[in-house]
Amino acid sequence: MNEATQCFKFSGANGEQLSGRLDLPNGSVRAYALFAHCFTCSKDIFVANQISSALIKLGIGVLRFDFSGLGSSEGEFANSNFSSNVADLVAAAEHMAINDMAPQILIGHSLGGAAILACAHLIPQSRAVVSIGAPSDPAHVKHIFQNSIEEINQSGEAKVLLGGRPFCIKKQFLDDIEGQNLLEKVRNLKKALLIMHAPLDKVVGIENASEIFLAAKHPKSFVSLDDSDHFLSRRADAIYSAQIIGAWAQRYIQSETAEFDEPKSIEGSVAVAETGTGKFTNVVVTGSGHILTGDEPKSVGGNDTGPTPYDFLLAALGTCKSMTMRMYAARKGYDLSRVQVRLSHEKIHAKDCEHCETEVGKVDVIDTKISITGDLSEEERQKIFEIAERCPVHRTITSEVHIKAQLLD
Repeated sequence: MNEATQCFKFSGANGEQLSGRLDLPNGSVRAYALFAHCFTCSKDIFVANQISSALIKLGIGVLRFDFSGLGSSEGEFANSNFSSNVADLVAAAEHMAINDMAPQILIGHSLGGAAILACAHLIPQSRAVVSIGAPSDPAHVKHIFQNSIEEINQSGEAKVLLGGRPFCIKKQFLDDIEGQNLLEKVRNLKKALLIMHAPLDKVVGIENASEIFLAAKHPKSFVSLDDSDHFLSRRADAIYSAQIIGAWAQRYIQSETAEFDEPKSIEGSVAVAETGTGKFTNVVVTGSGHILTGDEPKSVGGNDTGPTPYDFLLAALGTCKSMTMRMYAARKGYDLSRVQVRLSHEKIHAKDCEHCETEVGKVDVIDTKISITGDLSEEERQKIFEIAERCPVHRTITSEVHIKAQLLD
């Protein structure tokens, strides 16, 4: 499934313009997720990219944004704190809801995980919550600038290096994280919770996951991230986490996002059925189990979540031609590098068609342009080109076709 990315800007809790990235699948959107990044990170951190990519493949759109004073968002980091991050997450969810994208899934990494746990009860549409390497107490973050705490308390602020970058930490930040009672919010979560943590996490110890798990009520799950580091910096670890989240979350979104179940896959047939999520949106299930989405453009009342019926028709013809040319070249031993077929469809007046038998009304015309590359003679290229018209789909749609129909009980 391909993806599309949209810029998503909204006003944060303090009126600052926050910059977000909305990743969307190219087909139907089954649900939306909101992702919160770690302390002083940005929306483009590696683990966020991987999780978003995995969820998109499952038809889940993902919003991630930079907290105030970070990345592309407005504001001063020094004036932000844990409470403002929580408020910004709620503002993001509200803005998503206004645009018919209310998040059902909330995901947070590290301090972002703590923020997600803290705000979940304020996002009524959310059903599933995921914390990754999250502290059970936001005050845990103090250890990364422990040497500057005395200066902060005495002077009101201090410059500290976090991740190799200088940040100003103010006393109001310390006061804010000290005043949080995260585990109480976890006890009253009333949503499905997935806790993911690495036993060898050197930034946020595994005991934090234990405290969150013990405080939470069912349904709750714990997944060990084995020997991952806190930032899931190894590609395999990030992908594994993303796949787990995607599989787990489906249980909590399917019942509310799908009006109808997908038809069963039966060998030798193709099933097409309405999804109930759009005026013309249909799910296509092939005999081999492939699932596609069909729709119409927004200009005619559709949601544009998938190819149109004529797109599918041209795709069937084009792939058949391409495969037929490839098989012919292989059988003949031709050095064919690549075939590319581009097709278009239109209806024209019969009187304008030189080679049509129909004389009145309109006729369908499929225009086909074929590119053939390789170490080939002109004669070989011509033979490969000619064989395309003998592909099975071409012969089917240009011969007499009888379509039988049966109304089922």
